[in-house]
Amino acid sequence: MTRRSRNPGKAAASKPAETAPSNRRSAAPTAQQPAVEKAAGKKGEAGKKRKPGPASSAIRLADPFHAREALEYENPLPSREYILQILAERGVPVPFSTLIEALDIHPHEIDYFDRRLRAMERDGQIYRNRANAYLLPAKADLIKGRVEGHPDGFGFVRRDDREPDIFLGPKEMREVLHGDRVIVRISGTDRRGRPEGKLVEVLERANERVVGRVRNEHGVLIVVPENRRLAQDILVAPGGKRPQPGQVVTVELIEQPTKYAQPIGRIIEVLGNYADPGMEIEIALRKHDLPFEFSPEAKAETRKLPPKVRKKDWAGREDLTALQLVTID
Repeated sequence: MTRRSRNPGKAAASKPAETAPSNRRSAAPTAQQPAVEKAAGKKGEAGKKRKPGPASSAIRLADPFHAREALEYENPLPSREYILQILAERGVPVPFSTLIEALDIHPHEIDYFDRRLRAMERDGQIYRNRANAYLLPAKADLIKGRVEGHPDGFGFVRRDDREPDIFLGPKEMREVLHGDRVIVRISGTDRRGRPEGKLVEVLERANERVVGRVRNEHGVLIVVPENRRLAQDILVAPGGKRPQPGQVVTVELIEQPTKYAQPIGRIIEVLGNYADPGMEIEIALRKHDLPFEFSPEAKAETRKLPPKVRKKDWAGREDLTALQLVTID
């Protein structure tokens, strides 16, 4: 779907996501061509009737923006507005094959029409469900937000639009973890009258590393997260570090949870026993994702410092070394 040039003499720009084969006319005769060729060329061009293309069908001409698309492209596809209109009129998810038939898309246009739909999907104008059918986001009642887990296995979606939270039952929470960004659809109300949601898509995973305690369940190692909002235990993948049950570890998730499987992780750090001095601090740092490692630049700077304070470093400072000082860390 190559754009027509708006500025004569300049090449027409094209959209990479919505590109179709060009139907350009042959170049005009140049001044170097014989006069006979010029005349023949004009006669042939004037006498040749252009066959109506697929865009000339009654269905395609019903596009309110057909004229605009025809100015933009040599072989215009249905406009985005027309596609939205068709989806709104149907009011239900429309499969790709049905949409092709409804808009009179010819075989050689299918690939380019698919690119247009994908571009509209990226722009949030339409939504494609798990059955590969298209619908309007408003019709699907799609809502974006962040998951807030509960220790008892259920959770809520904190909506981006700050409307009341949406309840997620344990079945829906099997596929997500606390902090994940999701798209949900309101499916009804729970017994308390709160809106209840059904998971549509996971947009972003929030947990790459989790700190927890190791347990041995019938020969299978699992990690129980210290963050109680993460209600799913993590299966330990074979290989890697093999700590003792009861020890505190950091596990890196290599498989996020799904409807049918728990999250799977690889142990990358053994912090020690739960009763070890200072373990609460080590857990808190990782649990709340606080920075606890110095950057390479900071370490390089410290290597420049002398092991002891030099006499010249005393300049401009008050000497308090005679006082007894108590520090609380």
